[in-house]
Order: sequence, then C-alpha cells, then structure tokens
Amino acid sequence: MMKNRDIVVIGIQPWDIEIGSNCKNIAEEFARNNRVLYINPPLDRFSRQKGKNTPRIQKRIRIQQEKEPDLVKLNENLWNLYPRGLVESINWIQSPWFYDLLNKRNNRIFAEAIKSATCRLGFTDYILFNDSSMFLGYYLQEFLKPETYIYYTRDNLIAVDYWKRQGIRIEALHMQKADLVVANSTYLASLAKKFNRNSYYVGQGCDVALFDTSLVSTIPPDIARIPGPIIGYIGVLYALRLDVGVIEHIAESRPEWSVVLVGPEDDTFRASRLHQMANVHFLGNKNGNELPAYLNCFNIAINPQIISPVTIGNYPRKIDEYLAMGKPTVATKTEAMSVFADYTYLAENKAEYVEFIEKALREDNSQMQEKRKEFAREHTWANNVRAIFKAVETTKEAKQ
Repeated sequence: MMKNRDIVVIGIQPWDIEIGSNCKNIAEEFARNNRVLYINPPLDRFSRQKGKNTPRIQKRIRIQQEKEPDLVKLNENLWNLYPRGLVESINWIQSPWFYDLLNKRNNRIFAEAIKSATCRLGFTDYILFNDSSMFLGYYLQEFLKPETYIYYTRDNLIAVDYWKRQGIRIEALHMQKADLVVANSTYLASLAKKFNRNSYYVGQGCDVALFDTSLVSTIPPDIARIPGPIIGYIGVLYALRLDVGVIEHIAESRPEWSVVLVGPEDDTFRASRLHQMANVHFLGNKNGNELPAYLNCFNIAINPQIISPVTIGNYPRKIDEYLAMGKPTVATKTEAMSVFADYTYLAENKAEYVEFIEKALREDNSQMQEKRKEFAREHTWANNVRAIFKAVETTKEAKQ
C-alpha cells in the first residue's frame, strides 16, 4: 500500500451526497495511510439559482459569502473542500470551440480553489485522482501540475444525454492525456485502453459487513407470509436499468414461484403488468440496515439488467451483496459480469433466466454458499485501493 502521500480527489459527487459513493469510499480508504483532500464540485450558476431555497445550495452560498469555512476537517487525514468560486453552466452550448473556451475558464476557477486549499494544508507532489469529472477536471492536470494524474471511470457516462454532447469528444481526450486510467469494470477498462495504454481494471470495493447471515436474526413481517421459493431483487426498480419483460416472464412461466421486489419504483414499473400478477410482491423501499434480512429470505437473487450503452459497463455492486450472503444469483450476461462467471448464473435472454433459476434451485448447497461468501469478501475497498496504487507503480515503471 502507498503510504504518507498527499492525494487530492475530485469527482462528480459532493461529500454531502445522500447516496452511496465509490469516490467517497475510495477517499476514505486512501486516508488510512495518506493525507487526502476531497473536493466537492464547484457551484454552477444554474444550480445556484434553481436550488437557492434548498439547504444544500444555501450552505454553499454562505460559504461563497465567507460566512462559513470552505475547508472542513473530517478526520485526522481527510479534509473536504467546498470551492468558493462560481462556475458557468455551459452544457447547453453545442459549438466545441466555444464550449472549450468557457470550460477552460471554469477549470481555472476550480483550480484556484484547489490551489488555495492545498497551500493551506501544505500538500506537495500530490496525486490527483479524478472520479469521472471529465469537464471540470479536463485542464486541471495543466493548471495544477500534480505528480501523478489518475482518471477513474466507473460508468459509461457518455451514453447519457447530459454527458453525450461534449463528452464523447472530451472524455477520450481526457483519458489520452492522463498519466493512467483506472476502471471498476473490465468493459470500461477495455474502452479506456483505446485512448491510453496505461489503463487498468482495478475492481470494485463493497462494504459487505452488513450482509452476513450470522447477523440476521429476524424475518420481516411483510416477507414472512410469502410462500417459497422466493426469487428476489433488491434495488431501485428503474426501467432504464432493469428489464421489466424478464421479470414478467419469470412470474408468468412459473406461477408457483414468488417474485419479490424490494425497492422504490419508477413510472414504468408502477404501470407494468407485474402489479396484476398474484405471485409478484412489491415490498417498497427499505432502509439499508433492513436489506440483509430481506435478502436472507430469498432462495434465488436476480439482477435482470437491461443491456444498453448506459448499463453494459456497470459493475453491479449488488451482486457482491447477494454473494456475501451465499445466495445463488442469476444475472444478465455482460462483459462486466465476467468476473463473477464462476459464482453466478449468467443469462442471455428471458428463457435462460427461468432455466438458470431452476438449475440454481437444484444445485444450491452449503459448500457453494460458502464459496460465494468467500469470493464476495475479497471485494473490499482496501483491495480496490491496493489495485489502484499498483496501477500507479506499474505506470511509473513503464515510463522509466
């Protein structure tokens, strides 16, 4: 493990985000042995106006007005910066040269805030780790001159409308000039390799401590009454990422199975035929600490991911959670899922989902359950960060 270094982390998610964040988990792991400065994205003019009555934006406005400190110490080795500069909202611009002109200005404002904080903290020869901030981080390598510049890709963002317009062009150039690129899926690492030969698959961390069968002692009342076998999914029920048709086919093909869906629904799921099927049970959103008890009741866990440019490269963290509790898991076959091939059943169509669920029900045993648990426990944030540091050292050695 790399120790006693200074590391600056930027990304597309602020520290005070309500949901889980790879970038935050990685920053916390960096900070075990190094000094780390985590930078929130700077406030842009459009968000400032649109969200001026929300607590989060009001906090940032107070910081801009110097009514609150911009630099907050989170623990002995970790600080969080709220940049005071206001950047322009430029995503609507279609002209590449005009976009680049204003984006460089935004980058300069952002860089000045970072320089101020690193100076106050005495950071020198630092590593700059960029979690997919392809626009606001584009010129930082030139402005800040870090000792090592790492670009981290964990979603195929350029398949999303917001990022697509300028991102297809800019992310490729961004990867090309970075010292190295690290990716949490084999698919994204392969894409990055097209632009930077120093591109590495570094895996994904996951906190599976909660997902331990020995810690579950109760059965939630709303699942206790549901007859088995239970075929279950836990997560956001979002049609952009999940194949509603696969779930409908499973429920229709095997009415003797109970299909249990735990998580909030989008409009597509609310309007789907699933709600008219007697063997499909929507249990709604649950708190994170409740999820292991529900998962423990599943006979089979599924991840019927839809294959699209948005999802194809995703590392599905929920698979680690399923396997950490030893659950037989049937998931959509993608390149990113190849790392799970020895521990899951990977389906290419809705018929194979039913076939593999039946196979999983027949084959499951305590020995297989223990192997799944052991495999999932390897995917720690410590191992993820160790792979990132190894990629840094490999890149340095290659340049010597």
